Amino acid sequence: MYALHMAPIIGITADIIKNKHCAGEAYSRAIHIAGGMPVILPPEVGCIDAYVDRCDGFVFTGGDDPIMEAYGIQTHPKATKVHEHRQEFELALLTKLQECPEVPIFGICLGMQFMGLQAGATLIQHLDGDVLSIHQKGEHNIVGDLGDGVVHTHHHQALSDSGSLDVIARSEDGVIEAVADKSKPWYIGVQWHPERTEHAILGQALFNDFVAAAT
Repeated sequence: MYALHMAPIIGITADIIKNKHCAGEAYSRAIHIAGGMPVILPPEVGCIDAYVDRCDGFVFTGGDDPIMEAYGIQTHPKATKVHEHRQEFELALLTKLQECPEVPIFGICLGMQFMGLQAGATLIQHLDGDVLSIHQKGEHNIVGDLGDGVVHTHHHQALSDSGSLDVIARSEDGVIEAVADKSKPWYIGVQWHPERTEHAILGQALFNDFVAAAT
């Protein structure tokens, strides 16, 4: 790991749960193991410029489901809506970061969905039948540019297309599992949770590569 004063500062987006800012400790641990200094970012739109000035990379974390009325679509009745202030903040932060293509961005689960929606992708708001059971059982196989193997995952939504992003991984049933903007040094979103994935390449190694890109 890097000496603390040399470690890249990695901003981690926080959820809003019962009037508290929350982020799973596994994100911070994975960033620290990779040599970064994790900093939890309260979702305050007015702080975005300061966050971008001070952070060397950003992790957009998992959470509840996007509010689709923002895209002119009714939110599915089986969706659990993310806090509206969090969605407003993260979409605004992603927009601001488009001005800084050199800054590494890592989207996880909901974070990947926000990346996709911002890039013009279409969201499947509720998977059905056998597809749903595969993606909610806790783990499944994925194949793609990042490697092949079993990942930790639990979700009922997915991107049906990737908009302007490239698809770089799919599950065995064809569901999109990772996207990237290959015109940028490190701009990757994954549907699974690498901070809880035991597979070395598809878990901690992704954080290692991300933090190295932010150094």
